Amino acid sequence: MDYLKTVVPSQLMAERGSNLVVINPGSANVRMGFASQEVPFNIPHYVARRISRQKNDAPRLSLRDQRLNCRAGSSHNAEREKAYDTIASLLKIPFLDEVLPSENQPLPPKMGRVDGLSSHQNRDDSKLSWTDVMDRSIRSSMSIERSVHSDADEDPSHSTSDDGNGPNNSEESKYKEMIFGEDALKIPPSESYCLSRPIRRGHFNISQNYSLNQVLEDLRTIWNWMLTEKLHINPKDRNLYSVVLVLGETFDSREIKEMLSIVLCDLGFSTAVVHQEALAAAFGNGLSTACVVNIGAQVTQVVCVEDGVALPHTALALPYGGDDISRCLLWVQHRHHTWPNFKTDPMKKPIDMLMLNKIKEAYSQIRTGSFDAVAVVHSYEHEKSVGHQKTRLSALSVPPMGLLYPRLLIPEEYPPPPRPWFQDCDDMLEDTWQTSDGLSGNGGLGAWDNYQMLPTRLRKFDNIGLVEAILSSVLSTGRIDLQRKLFCSIQLVGGAALTAGLALVLEQRVLSTIPSNQPVEKVEVLQSRRNPLFIPWKGGVILGVLDIGRDAWIRREEWMNNGVHPGIPRKYRDSYFLQAQTMCYYNT
Repeated sequence: MDYLKTVVPSQLMAERGSNLVVINPGSANVRMGFASQEVPFNIPHYVARRISRQKNDAPRLSLRDQRLNCRAGSSHNAEREKAYDTIASLLKIPFLDEVLPSENQPLPPKMGRVDGLSSHQNRDDSKLSWTDVMDRSIRSSMSIERSVHSDADEDPSHSTSDDGNGPNNSEESKYKEMIFGEDALKIPPSESYCLSRPIRRGHFNISQNYSLNQVLEDLRTIWNWMLTEKLHINPKDRNLYSVVLVLGETFDSREIKEMLSIVLCDLGFSTAVVHQEALAAAFGNGLSTACVVNIGAQVTQVVCVEDGVALPHTALALPYGGDDISRCLLWVQHRHHTWPNFKTDPMKKPIDMLMLNKIKEAYSQIRTGSFDAVAVVHSYEHEKSVGHQKTRLSALSVPPMGLLYPRLLIPEEYPPPPRPWFQDCDDMLEDTWQTSDGLSGNGGLGAWDNYQMLPTRLRKFDNIGLVEAILSSVLSTGRIDLQRKLFCSIQLVGGAALTAGLALVLEQRVLSTIPSNQPVEKVEVLQSRRNPLFIPWKGGVILGVLDIGRDAWIRREEWMNNGVHPGIPRKYRDSYFLQAQTMCYYNT
């Protein structure tokens, strides 16, 4: 401890961070990097595998959960329209029935550029390009080999003509067998690949057509690729490294156990520890007490932290996030008749989702009064000719307000499959969750009533907005002194936390919603010291580097010998209340 008081932080990071890897899997992206890095690699959590097809089969891009796609029904659309009008009243913008076709509207007084480019840049710089699925390294090696053979002799047996027998004529061998991250999302739809995402809505993406074993295999493959290609750690040297897993509160005991097995048994790390994402977020921003609001791509989590310990009875999950805001942005533009005549479908074309996220991140904000923007919208209907059109996007303040009025964020995916599909998951379903009491009238989100998430230790609130969630989490602590401190220490993390105006709206709405019998005079959302997207990861770095005793660390040999394996009757103890080392699991 005396050493920690005198050592320079940069020196400590250099000494202990070079052999420490921190992994933070979110609901859509995975953040991974050495503890000595300033920021991690942030990669979409996807893998695409080449599909072998019959001779007469037409090539096509397949999505594992494509059959989960659905459209909101008329009743859901009515709820969404009602939520829009409620927001319009608050923001002082026209109601839906007052919206005119864009060609009849004058140019708005406030304009901007959605693609985030300055005026001297080319507007097409913001477009996304299709992934090259050909393995150029193989083709280059073939060219070199053919050149060597040609120079060596003129033997006809070495001919490279297209006779159908040479290695260069094996069409499948020229394609990349696996493609990862954002490149996987930009594969042309005519190519024969199967796109998979092992994590969805804060849980393993297990379904009838996506088994637990395949989910785990995809996790192993993606993480191994990142370790090899991004961090350049040779598999045979991984026993020299330790790993910190920073996991969200939505993951249940079995899922956490499986991820520990991946990093220790499959990837070969020497030791590992699990840290709760909310706790890591507090440490990442230099806080010991805070109400952490983590707005992920597909799940939002609210947890209160007191003196370096996450309070489990305050944790709750909201099944919506940044991806839902992006899809809502598209819905709003269709209702305003401002979207070009493009067949934009983020559910069937992942590259469209990337484009919508790009627009949302560049111009998503909350402000009073109409705010429109000039944007270049791209069409990815045809692979050879990517079309684009300069257009005006309207009511850009409405979609992010869906975090407060979740009726606006109608789900466009079916919920996870029913319980029988998880029969191979045994104790994954042992934990129970509580439903909300007395909050069904707040926010009113009927569209989420039947949306089932996997059981978790979290309280699950489907039908409340962010304001009610923060209020419920803080008031559940039961102590007025702590409540006052938490209301003045609200911390926003995750990609959507960058939304301009969100912090101010939350402060105003939370303060006005606090019951009159609660002596709370102030609500404050603290400004982040770094990019909110990477704060939980950075907190994992701090916890991993400062943990000298390593009491909660698990050694590879101990885990392999005593860890819990599927199909055996032994169980493990949940050490949820360990000081600053929550959610570590041991065999009893």
